[in-house]
Amino acid sequence: MVARQLDEQIAARFAVGRRLRVLDVGTGQGTQALRLARAGHRVTGLEADSAMLAAAREALAAEPEGIRERVRLVHGDGRDTGVHFLPGAFDVVLCHGVLMYVEEPGPMLAGLARVLAPGGLLSLLVRNGDALALRPGLGGDWAGALAAFDTPAYTNRLGLPGRADRLGVLTRSLAGISAPVQAWYGVRVFSDLAPDGAAVPGGSELEVLLAAEERAGRTDPYRGVAALLHLFGARA
Repeated sequence: MVARQLDEQIAARFAVGRRLRVLDVGTGQGTQALRLARAGHRVTGLEADSAMLAAAREALAAEPEGIRERVRLVHGDGRDTGVHFLPGAFDVVLCHGVLMYVEEPGPMLAGLARVLAPGGLLSLLVRNGDALALRPGLGGDWAGALAAFDTPAYTNRLGLPGRADRLGVLTRSLAGISAPVQAWYGVRVFSDLAPDGAAVPGGSELEVLLAAEERAGRTDPYRGVAALLHLFGARA
């Protein structure tokens, strides 16, 4: 879903065939970075975790030379983009699954906007603070659901502490750094309660599942209660 939404917004903003300069903050194992490089874009992946960076480098090494030469992997923290990159260096900046581990997101968001070129696209994937009580509530954890109404803090399925963001707050924050929200989607509207070890359905069942998630992720009121929010800001 995230890839489909990203491709939709890139297609809406940039000319067909344009080779973009992409920064993937918190690139992880390199899933999005490699996918975009295969599409012809030049991608820089910034990753603070050494083990994740090693996994991304291993995945990159398995790609054809033409893909490898379009990807640069950098060991660094997403809060330090100003140390690594010049202002306006990128057409697209991805920050997926990172803000939930940053206690104070304001300075990091400002740094991401700083490295965006005029007209550039900022893609943020965050935990939805407006629906934080939904998962524990639907799972029968009533105490957890009540607690979630009063705090942005939560514990993820790996047992790690995280922080959720509210749509309204992020919208104001992006407007304040001259990268106002142009579009937003919900992610994992129906599938958030699937067990971690659940097998991925195949064939037509998977297509129907994706179609339902895609429709819900762009339709009110469903997108507002998704586990994750995918926001796109555009640099003025």
